[in-house]
Amino acid sequence: MSTEDSLSRAEELLARLEAARVELEQLSQAEAGSPERAIELLGELAELAKAVEEELERARRSAEADAQS
Repeated sequence: MSTEDSLSRAEELLARLEAARVELEQLSQAEAGSPERAIELLGELAELAKAVEEELERARRSAEADAQS
């Protein structure tokens, strides 16, 4: 996977992370918010953050490999 592909994937994951964060914020402001959904969203946020970190690391390694070539 190229550096650009990894960065593109990271951007997609960041957009999903932001959407989940917004949903969690809205849920916390609702009077009848679902604690179960909040827990699901927190898990989703953690998974997405980890995936973003992995993609950025992949992009870094790819850029370093390209620089050495």
